Amino acid sequence: MSGAREYARYELLRTFRNRRLFIFSFGFPLLLYYAIAGPNRNVHNLGHTGIAATVYFMVGLAAFGAMNAVLGSGARIAAERAVGWNRQLRLTPLSTRNYFRVKVLTAYAMAVMTIALLYIAGVTLGVHLKSGNWVSMTGLMLVGLLPFAALGILLGHLLTTDSVGPAIGGTTAVFALLGGTWFPITSGVMKKIAEALPSYWLVQASRVGLGGHGWGTTGWIVVAAWTVGATALARRAYWRDTGRV
Repeated sequence: MSGAREYARYELLRTFRNRRLFIFSFGFPLLLYYAIAGPNRNVHNLGHTGIAATVYFMVGLAAFGAMNAVLGSGARIAAERAVGWNRQLRLTPLSTRNYFRVKVLTAYAMAVMTIALLYIAGVTLGVHLKSGNWVSMTGLMLVGLLPFAALGILLGHLLTTDSVGPAIGGTTAVFALLGGTWFPITSGVMKKIAEALPSYWLVQASRVGLGGHGWGTTGWIVVAAWTVGATALARRAYWRDTGRV
């Protein structure tokens, strides 16, 4: 257990010292939020959703930044594989389970900071919610990030250091676009596609912030299915990578 704690401490320090990660995970979503939500701060029913633009884009861009932060674990795993660090760790008492727990913990630490910064930005543009709604909304978003944590581990064990960066960026962009980060998706084929993606339900957490009920049965099934599927694929990719000489 002490070995796992030391490894977690090492991972957190290494991650938070990465300047480029800070820029893309924290700075970019904040800049986009002020650029998009600022001019629309007086829009109180964005796209007939009943949600103010400042709240909708706050959650949407928090989801975007959190997805990027969580998927970023894949880049660190790919880099460790390239230099043989993973192989060295297998010679230590650190268990495979604790290794992945630390990766997920680190990814969630980045995601929580991203969400917190977007919340602060939202408050500066006039977002006012009840304390219980902030907590419920955040909790739902953290659950919605589970499939992305598994996807990050999967990408880290499938791709090289040269390809994992563009793959993570592209994956985040596609999920954000089809999930409704940039604009509300309310009807048609686009909504059917969006509802099958976990990113859509991340953005829908904004309804909890406004006192709504959040996800229905469909949302929970989609998030659970993506989590189970991505976890199974990540486990398979890990064992295949481990079996290589």
